[in-house]
Amino acid sequence: MERVGRIVSWSAGLTAILAVVVVASAGLGPARIGPVTVALAVLNAVAVPTGAGLGERALPLLGWSLPAPSLEFVRPFAFDVRSSHQTIVADIRLPRIALAATVGFGLAAAGTVMQGFFRNPLADPSIIGVSTGAAAGAVAVIAFPALLPVGLQPAAFAGALATAFLVYAIATEGGRTPVATLLLAGVAVQAFLGAAISYMLVHSGDSLREAMIWLMGRLSNATWSDVSVSLPVVLVGVAVLAAFTREMNVLLLGEEDAHHLGVDVERTKLLLLALASVVTAAGVAVAGVIGFVGLVVPHVMRLLVGPDHRILLPTSALAGASFLVATDTLARAGPAEVPVGIVTAAFGAPFFLYLLTEREVHAL
Repeated sequence: MERVGRIVSWSAGLTAILAVVVVASAGLGPARIGPVTVALAVLNAVAVPTGAGLGERALPLLGWSLPAPSLEFVRPFAFDVRSSHQTIVADIRLPRIALAATVGFGLAAAGTVMQGFFRNPLADPSIIGVSTGAAAGAVAVIAFPALLPVGLQPAAFAGALATAFLVYAIATEGGRTPVATLLLAGVAVQAFLGAAISYMLVHSGDSLREAMIWLMGRLSNATWSDVSVSLPVVLVGVAVLAAFTREMNVLLLGEEDAHHLGVDVERTKLLLLALASVVTAAGVAVAGVIGFVGLVVPHVMRLLVGPDHRILLPTSALAGASFLVATDTLARAGPAEVPVGIVTAAFGAPFFLYLLTEREVHAL
């Protein structure tokens, strides 16, 4: 009961913080909007599904259209908000905020899993090359659109997952996947893909600026479509990961002890890697490469709530959502907008150096 109470209290507090950050972020910009107006505009944007049908939906790959289920919505709120403010909040700022919260939620959750999996707080979601694989897929599409007539997001998502499973296949031998071998395979594949990305950038011509901005992480072109693509994957992935928090706790004791305690170690490792890779890929595909969210946030939350993944996973995910919304707000609040990845690195790197010098972070 004490554990449940801690989960509820921490989650409620972090959810309240996220709500405050969202309202503050939606009110900031060239046109300042008061928090009450923002809250009313957000409520006006809420849509409740009332029915389902079947319609045509265009796939982002090769422009195909296939029958897909569609929902009918009704908006239960109609507060009196100036139309310009409603448009700014609901159509311009809120999609970007929602995407930042989704990506931050997923990256922090994946970082928590990776740090527990490798039993090292220096691990992050990109440690086995997921982010680098996504970058390779995206840059390939940007640099050579005629050769690769696919959408940027599908290419990034496919590149991320292909890299993760390539690293896993390289590191697996005789049905076992040693963590050290997995880490080294990830480093080697990342180095190779980094060289490939550099080559493509050299030959990207007029697309160089677009590719560089994507590599630094960007949320400036966020749409509700991006949110609808990434949010279900992230939520389902994190929910399934939450079902394996007991196994994550046992793996902290070591693989041999985990096996003696009844955990199917290799199967669990594969599931954790696959789910964390899918969650990371879903975020990176729509937002580019954003560093330090999955590295710093889980480490900070571990200092606050302890190493129990039953508490650590949901709290880290909520904290990651708030962190990325706040940093993206700073990224667009200055005289000239900068990619959000620059801001997360500017905050995350010094803070993590402080943790390295002031605290013991060599083991969980």
